[in-house]
Amino acid sequence: MAIVIAILTVVIGTVSLLGLPVAQFPQILPPQINLSANYAGADALTVEQAVATPIEQQMNGVDQMLYIQSTNAGDGTMTQTVTFDIGSNADIDNVLVNNPSRKRSRFCRRMYETSASPSKNHWHSR
Repeated sequence: MAIVIAILTVVIGTVSLLGLPVAQFPQILPPQINLSANYAGADALTVEQAVATPIEQQMNGVDQMLYIQSTNAGDGTMTQTVTFDIGSNADIDNVLVNNPSRKRSRFCRRMYETSASPSKNHWHSR
């Protein structure tokens, strides 16, 4: 009898899980905002000094930000991933990262307007 109850419990749980909306799943990964920029003709060190470091300094202290990861390449490209606390709103995080007054004050406005592009990643478990 115990085996029948156990099997029935597993079947009912599986059916219930499939009917649960994705919005009801807990958020297990922190929201991330990706920022990429291209400084044509610059090497990795120049991109770091002229673009990545000033942005990181401007982003320091943003609400619920955990850390920033930067990657600078020798072809003048820079990619930054800003990771926020679990439970923060990814749309608000995107606005905080994309705030033009934060980034434009430190490096060339023309470069920002033509080649820097933020995007957001916000995952839920499935």
